[in-house]
Amino acid sequence: MDTAIEVRNINKQFVLRHTRSIKEALVWLAKGRRGDLSEKFHALHDVSLDIQQGETVALLGFNGSGKSTLLKHISGVMLPDSGSVRTRGRVAGLIEVGAGFHHDLSGRENVYLNGAILGMSEEQINERFDSIVEFAEIGQFIDTEVKFYSSGMYLRLAFSVAVHTDPEVFLVDEILAVGDEPFQKKCIRKIKELAAAGKTLVVVSHDLDLVAKICARGVLLDHGNVVFDGDIDDAVAKLRSA
Repeated sequence: MDTAIEVRNINKQFVLRHTRSIKEALVWLAKGRRGDLSEKFHALHDVSLDIQQGETVALLGFNGSGKSTLLKHISGVMLPDSGSVRTRGRVAGLIEVGAGFHHDLSGRENVYLNGAILGMSEEQINERFDSIVEFAEIGQFIDTEVKFYSSGMYLRLAFSVAVHTDPEVFLVDEILAVGDEPFQKKCIRKIKELAAAGKTLVVVSHDLDLVAKICARGVLLDHGNVVFDGDIDDAVAKLRSA
């Protein structure tokens, strides 16, 4: 089986800048700027992971555990401070609602823009356009500027474009929490279809019952470290007992 995602010893730190009082800032300046008004947060610590083609994997953990940061590294949205991430085939997904959408363009224009960003040719977008609009349930609003869309409309169109790219690797981050229940169920059905078709799926969600239904493998993170990697039911049980 081919490796779809290879993560090797990645590290990521963020600088957290704290607001200090004027007095503290003046003391810091008077000392010749010795010391630091910020601190570093280690989001990922020497994380390695192999995901095989066709695997369905949930990244689990409490807030701040590093799961969304890891997903952003897999998607290429973020680059590690050290280490490497390699993916095989077309990667698409929903990391943030409407990421890649331009507010001043219409839904139609954004379908072509986002489709191109995700690797589709104009011909492919033409062929799939009606299906994209139908799945998104946008209807007459397709020629309206997306800045007038509700968050639910944004989600539906963004999700629809992403799944219609026919990706080899599909990434989803908490996106199913947005939108109404019928559309959430529609998204879940589509994700299950992708998994059944042998696509690689990586999901971040706090809905443990949902990920247990969709994914076979769970990777549990804690403070930027992988603390468990195995069967999804075991991973969910460990997180619930933590």
